Amino acid sequence: MTPAEGAMRPAEPKSEALRALYWRDEILQVMFWLRGEGFGDNADAPLIERFLGVDANIGIRYLDRLVDEGYLTRDASYYRLTERGIDEGGRIFSEEFAEFMRPTHGECGPDCWCHASAEDAEACLADRQAHEAHGPS
Repeated sequence: MTPAEGAMRPAEPKSEALRALYWRDEILQVMFWLRGEGFGDNADAPLIERFLGVDANIGIRYLDRLVDEGYLTRDASYYRLTERGIDEGGRIFSEEFAEFMRPTHGECGPDCWCHASAEDAEACLADRQAHEAHGPS
């Protein structure tokens, strides 16, 4: 591994318990994103490894652990999110990108209900776009 490659890899927590939580969140988030972007519901270890920058031993170990915990199912060498995995992956993804999902300065007031969640921000944006398309009532 070159120094540049090492710099690209995220810093893992030192304890095994925290590492397991860290990789659970990373894997579920990337699988949720892949699914949402239309890359399919199935992912194998090499695909996950490409997106996360980990080697096969790390990827497969944590993927299999997520199967045991009920977040993924496994069919041969492919993994798929379960309903539990979809829910958790979506929650993690939403939390990670919540700041990017909120309206920007000037789109609405600071007291607007859209600041409560990403879903509310999307609904607010849709309401404003509909209002702009049809003009004031």
